[in-house]
Amino acid sequence: MTATTRLRVAAIVLFLGIALGAFGAHALADRLAETGRADNWETASFYHLLHGLALFAIALNGSRALGFNWLIAGIILFSGSLYLLALTDFAKLGAITPFGGVSFLIGWGRWIFHKAPAE
Repeated sequence: MTATTRLRVAAIVLFLGIALGAFGAHALADRLAETGRADNWETASFYHLLHGLALFAIALNGSRALGFNWLIAGIILFSGSLYLLALTDFAKLGAITPFGGVSFLIGWGRWIFHKAPAE
């Protein structure tokens, strides 16, 4: 994946994070309050946007895209499962969420344990 493509993917992820956050806060506010799942939606939106910003920063780094794909997987699994849980109230979706958390940890671990080139 090129640096330009990573920037576009990061922008799409952030666009969707903002759109879903607003959708939850406005269009779904009553429904989420009724089901008691507003916290799930807010957590999903927070992690979605936080890691979207991380994707953007990684994309700006140019050729070193460490953890990029793992963070995307984390957003899909972690935030995606929480969005679906909030919408469907299907509690078993919560079993997917930790896999997203592990994906986030692997993505960040790539940066922690990466051997940087000599400067």
